[in-house]
Amino acid sequence: MTYVVTEPCIGCKHTDCIQVCPVDCFHEGANFLAIDPERCVDCGLCEVECPVGAIVAESGLAPDQLHWLALNEDLARRWPPITQRKPALPDAADWAARTDKLAALVR
Repeated sequence: MTYVVTEPCIGCKHTDCIQVCPVDCFHEGANFLAIDPERCVDCGLCEVECPVGAIVAESGLAPDQLHWLALNEDLARRWPPITQRKPALPDAADWAARTDKLAALVR
């Protein structure tokens, strides 16, 4: 099992989770983060630190969220690791209440 970054992270990119990860399994894109499932040790520390509830255990993904597992795996291979906390994106508060964030990114 692994943990997965899901849609609430898009546009917010809080990095509270980075500081508690014991294995540095997070990777950073322009608009959100991804977890490398090969490095994740399933400790769950990141899940409770995420202020927007974007991190979910793989076993807790709803059927319509399963694509996030493959997306995290793919993006973690392409994006650089992030090991230091950074400020959230400047318009994170605006993005926090949005729904269907992934569709907004691909338009």
